[in-house]
Amino acid sequence: MSRILTIAHAEWRLWLRSRLAFGALLITALLLTSTSVVTALRMSEAHHARIHQQAVAEATFLSQPDRHPHRMVHYGHYVFRVPPPLSVIDPGVDSVTGQSMFLEGHRQNTAMFADARASAELGGFEDLTTALAYQLFLPLLLIAIGHGLIIREREETTLVPLLAQGVTGTELYAGKGIALVGLSLALLLPLAVMCAVAVGRGAAPLASAGVIGLYALYLLVWCSLILLVSSVARSRSLALGILALVWLGTALIIPRIGVESASSLIPVPGKIETDLNMQAELRAVGDGHNASAPEFRQLQADLLAQYDVTRVEDLPVNFRGVVARAAEADLTEVMNRHAEERMALEAGQARFAASFGWLSPVLAVAAGSRALSGTDLATHHRFLREAEVVRFDFVQGLNRVHVEQLAYGDDINRNIDAEASKRTRMSAENWNVLDEFTFRPAAATERLARASTPAAMLFAWLLMLAAIGALAARRVQP
Repeated sequence: MSRILTIAHAEWRLWLRSRLAFGALLITALLLTSTSVVTALRMSEAHHARIHQQAVAEATFLSQPDRHPHRMVHYGHYVFRVPPPLSVIDPGVDSVTGQSMFLEGHRQNTAMFADARASAELGGFEDLTTALAYQLFLPLLLIAIGHGLIIREREETTLVPLLAQGVTGTELYAGKGIALVGLSLALLLPLAVMCAVAVGRGAAPLASAGVIGLYALYLLVWCSLILLVSSVARSRSLALGILALVWLGTALIIPRIGVESASSLIPVPGKIETDLNMQAELRAVGDGHNASAPEFRQLQADLLAQYDVTRVEDLPVNFRGVVARAAEADLTEVMNRHAEERMALEAGQARFAASFGWLSPVLAVAAGSRALSGTDLATHHRFLREAEVVRFDFVQGLNRVHVEQLAYGDDINRNIDAEASKRTRMSAENWNVLDEFTFRPAAATERLARASTPAAMLFAWLLMLAAIGALAARRVQP
């Protein structure tokens, strides 16, 4: 064991003396630090801005004057998806999906301020973030520093003396590996600091530890690959070329193939196409603004029979409000079914694209990172579902005011004169049907479960490379 540690120590000293290695380490450290600070500031600003916007939206809705309840249904309300604490590391889908929604009656609007449509491409990164720096640039640093770990000993004719002194190929392999792994773990320090900051802002310690563990596993995969190539290649230029090709394939080519394959095999209709497909079903439900429509004759008959009257004017409830409430429930059922179908297709696209993580550790770590940070596609879909619950509840709450507090006679005659219109304005106290909306990330255990498959992919990569490396170590020759 002492010989293995001696080899690792000698490698560290060599890197410190090497201007190229030291310069690369310094540049990478600055890159990690700067991207961490910039990402943290950007997401912190977004966090506080959206909390403020949510409070303003709720205060604005509740401060509306006395109005007809259906006017408030169309006045609508905004909800915002507040980024979770771990988004300071991995913003995930924040730049590709909408972060706010306008909620109103009879419609399910799309999330707004999205830079790209929600599809298998969710989770792509537009800006330089801490996660992107670790996923793409750290492997390049490790390749630049470690590609000649064993080849250098052969090219500088120091391998023969080492083997003559009793150092085995396995010990040499292990010592060089410890040196490279030690460097990788040291480079995880900025990530650990960011996770500590996120925990201080409310992130789950378990999820934060999971993020550190996931990236540690990812870097171990690259260390194993670099060490393996360095032991079997016959020259440093050949090793560097092989590792560069592997990086290009796993970081750029395979992810693009995965995305394009998912989009081709599992096409997802756009929002406009989805709306057009469900128009026939929505027409069958009926227009809730027209209480005399044929679709509501049975509802009228049932209501008259229930209260044993012959005219809607004699009902103890406002028939127009009853129609609005029933139509909204039926419309929502149709819209939810189509929304769930679309989200299922999007989730299928994302799962198919993520399955290419068996071919690319970059894809695997990216999927796991988003899941643990609470910024993945599943989180966005949960935001859409929770926003829909808020929409339906406040619309039906206003419809209940329409049914119970507004007389049918006043309602149908509200446009006769100003006094008639005034009688249909309900008290602003009724606007408290709006529930406070606060979007939070899923529990840490749930996020860990979603990240288990990407972690398993990385572990499989590590086991495979370690096993091949163990065989290659025994065959290290001058």
